[in-house]
Amino acid sequence: MSVKESSIDFKRCLIDTILAGLVALIVFGPIVGVVLQGYDFTLQPVRVAWLVAAVMLGRFCLSLFLQTSAGRRVADSFASPSGGVHVLPPDHKSMLRFVIPVVVLLAIAFPFFANKYLLSVVILGLIYVLLGLGLNIVVGLAGLLDLGFVGFYAIGAYGLALGYQYLGLGFWSALPMVVILAACAGALLGFPVLRMHGDYLAIVTLGFGEIIRLVLNNWMEFTKGPNGVPVPGPTLFGLEFGRRAKEQGHVPIHEWLGVAYNPNATLIFTFVALFVMVLIVLYIKHRLTRMPIGRAWEALREDEIACRAMGLNHVLVKLSAFMMGAAVAGIAGVFFATKQGFIDPSSFTFFESALILAIVVLGGMGSTLGVVIAAFVLTVAPELLRSFAEYRVLLFGIVMVLMMIWRPRGLVRISRTGVAIRKGVAP
Repeated sequence: MSVKESSIDFKRCLIDTILAGLVALIVFGPIVGVVLQGYDFTLQPVRVAWLVAAVMLGRFCLSLFLQTSAGRRVADSFASPSGGVHVLPPDHKSMLRFVIPVVVLLAIAFPFFANKYLLSVVILGLIYVLLGLGLNIVVGLAGLLDLGFVGFYAIGAYGLALGYQYLGLGFWSALPMVVILAACAGALLGFPVLRMHGDYLAIVTLGFGEIIRLVLNNWMEFTKGPNGVPVPGPTLFGLEFGRRAKEQGHVPIHEWLGVAYNPNATLIFTFVALFVMVLIVLYIKHRLTRMPIGRAWEALREDEIACRAMGLNHVLVKLSAFMMGAAVAGIAGVFFATKQGFIDPSSFTFFESALILAIVVLGGMGSTLGVVIAAFVLTVAPELLRSFAEYRVLLFGIVMVLMMIWRPRGLVRISRTGVAIRKGVAP
């Protein structure tokens, strides 16, 4: 290595440090340095100075490191182009075959040690896992940008609540009907957007999500509007999980079993049922991606013209993606309504669609494992950062920007197992 290559350019480090400090001052100045108090405000220059100094020190150390041989290797690894699909050796054995049994055992033991707060947080994380998996079919596999995915989520939640109110349907009887209703809504959205791509498709789907929310908010006679709708508690073969049975002919489960009443019984049942449902959806998605329909989704994502030239029916491919994603979102809506016990339109805003899309992008387009990890990161992390409630959105934005710079393919990029060449066949 030459002397020129091994030398440190301190001038460049100082310029990078000053620029980073200016950017930090612009970002943190109005947010951290100005504290509103009613109609008045106070300045906190010391807090801003500490943050700017921390950013400048970090940038200076980073600039020094990137000029070393190890730093250049790290920078080159980030700058090197990577394919969309990582091909594994034909004899590759995934470590998930050991991880999944451990996760199942932990899930079985979790309700015995968790309190009500932990159960609620994990249930919320599992709900967003379902939503991420559903949108991952539409966006990650089929390449159809959907910004109104929260509409199917709302259909699932209101399907359970209104089914109970007007038809007397319970949790188990409403679940399959809601799945069919959400899938039909996905087909209804899919037909008008068959010829749309990119930004135009995103705008139309965004409008669909807002139409669903406005209908739920303004149809007072049917949905009760902003007043919301109560949701019945789940049952198991006529056994209720409350202290006293609310329906005639039902029996509380603790009386039937002859055990003491557990105030977390409803949450424990919701957690178990939701965990089993997530496993079922994961298995179905895993199988679909290896079936012709899954290959057709990926072909549509890569090049629709080539997909149609190969003889694939793009209408059926798009509609199947919309319907499968909507059905999974409907299931998530049913469990969300069951967990909350009461729903209203304010729970289904555009921010939810943006959060679900962020889960897919952060986890990796088309990656199942990445979506599961990202769903827990983006839903459980805000609960752990309640003491930084004022800066949660800022931290969320910083994480997304860093991911787009250093991990543009997501936390876990999509991978496929290679096929071994048969003997006697030329490569």
